[in-house]
Amino acid sequence: MGLFRRKSKDHKENIAENKQQQVMEGIEELTPAVAEVKADAKTRQNEVMLDDNAGKKSKTGLFDKFKLGLSKTRSNLSGKINELIQSTKKLDEEFWEELEEILIQADVGVSTSLELVAKVKQTARNKRISDSSEVMSIIADEVREMFNYEGIELNLRSETPSVIMVVGVNGAGKTTSIAKLAYKFKNEQKRVILAAADTFRAAAIDQLQIWADRVGVELIKHQEGADPGAVVFDAINAAKARKADVLIIDTAGRLQNKTNLMKEISKIRKIIEREVPAGPQEVLLVLDATTGQNAISQARIFEEATGVTGIVLTKLDGTAKGGIILGIASELKIPVKFVGIGEGMDDMKAFDAEVFARALFEE
Repeated sequence: MGLFRRKSKDHKENIAENKQQQVMEGIEELTPAVAEVKADAKTRQNEVMLDDNAGKKSKTGLFDKFKLGLSKTRSNLSGKINELIQSTKKLDEEFWEELEEILIQADVGVSTSLELVAKVKQTARNKRISDSSEVMSIIADEVREMFNYEGIELNLRSETPSVIMVVGVNGAGKTTSIAKLAYKFKNEQKRVILAAADTFRAAAIDQLQIWADRVGVELIKHQEGADPGAVVFDAINAAKARKADVLIIDTAGRLQNKTNLMKEISKIRKIIEREVPAGPQEVLLVLDATTGQNAISQARIFEEATGVTGIVLTKLDGTAKGGIILGIASELKIPVKFVGIGEGMDDMKAFDAEVFARALFEE
């Protein structure tokens, strides 16, 4: 017998419907009040971690760091695939159906799971492979190919300043991701300025000020409720006058009101495009890996509203739902540029498809 009972077509459709329902419920439940609590708690937690980790270099290599950070997802995904391989040596239809089930349950997504299994199945046939023990390496190769697109490296100008807009719902780790980006650039001897253009959410400016002080970079801010466009305009002028290398702009994450979000982001973009050639150089969307399929739904809305150029996937170390990164690559075709695989300031790593595939699937 296989690892799971053979599932009918109707059951798979039910899984897809349940996943979609969870997505919609998850978005509706992400109220500003809840998001603020999550963001505040995350800020306090990371303030402690910053003191412990700033200035310390990781003693483990990038592969070991990824493998450690992906341990929960690895157990939920490749661990179950290994169990399937050990229990079912023959590559029959039951094997492929159970592989689909494992991927779906790991939040890879229904369409991505079906597509991935179809490719693995075809490769196995082309190579005349009949032993399930060889399937894992084929999966790893196909996962690498999912991330085979241009634009993974940050697009920074040779002339200063480069402008990076950071977008995402409150509570996804947007503020701490901005701080970690600033920390990264500062360690590269770049001058960084932050702009507090999230003037809507209570305490957003104060939180960003705390991080700016701790990292040691300047923050351009106005009062709460001020015009975000005015903040951005002043920040660009300050970045030019002080010859900053990078300007990182925080923006409001009002996903509940898509119309206002689009209007606000559109206004900010027009100011940047007018003041900085080819700006903004990057629009980075921060997604919380622990939300699973909700992350893809959020990404679609922000992509339409803001023109996202890259993904920052946070809290990957704290979830077994890391399979969502495969869904992002397959369905959205937006480069994953950074992943959060730990709490320390050094634990937001540039995404590497080769290292990721090895860390997730290598024995």
